[in-house]
Amino acid sequence: MNKTNTVDHLPVSQRIRSRLQQAGARFHANDNIAAHIEDGELDLLQAEVQDKLKAVLESLVIDTEHDHNTQDTAKRVAKMFIKEVFRGRYVQMPASTEFPNVEQLNELMIVGPITVRSACSHHLCPIIGRVWVGVMPNEHSNLIGLSKYARLIDWVMTRPQIQEEAVSQIANLLMKKLQPDGLAIVMEADHFCMHWRGVKDSNSKMTNSVMRGSFLSDANLRREFLSLMHK
Repeated sequence: MNKTNTVDHLPVSQRIRSRLQQAGARFHANDNIAAHIEDGELDLLQAEVQDKLKAVLESLVIDTEHDHNTQDTAKRVAKMFIKEVFRGRYVQMPASTEFPNVEQLNELMIVGPITVRSACSHHLCPIIGRVWVGVMPNEHSNLIGLSKYARLIDWVMTRPQIQEEAVSQIANLLMKKLQPDGLAIVMEADHFCMHWRGVKDSNSKMTNSVMRGSFLSDANLRREFLSLMHK
């Protein structure tokens, strides 16, 4: 059997992993790996995850053959992971046409709150929160439509994340897209790994921010953004 045929008989997760390793690409939980996934492989990956989730349920001593509530749980959860809550790992960045700043806008713009949903990469428990974006454009900046902010941020957030890294990823993406003088990102979120397990504190939230460019150097601009954010 030649090398190609040997690779073809590997589970699809191993084939994708092999491509990533050969390319020297990182594949942490919050990385996008779409460039290394071939046509048709997501359905195969979903089927593989389904089989392994069924084994997890069996190891939890759940009678999935006779329990009508869990007979299709592995299938549902596999679909949820691949096609919904972690889809930002497996699909290309959504299209977002950039427009030139024809009117040479140079005043503060604030977008938000944008509702975001993710999962903690430590326990895979939900993270539900809101994001605000502050943009200080210049005459050379690009502009994007309001809905595109939500789509791009959702693409980043639909991966297992920790909030501290998520805001930096969002900032990096929008800085590259918009090329502004300054960018501010604030995220406020509930973490269900706090609500559901451990200390079971249902009132705690995490709020963190990333400031770039003029928002980092200009304290007055930063204060203006923060004061207008919740209005």
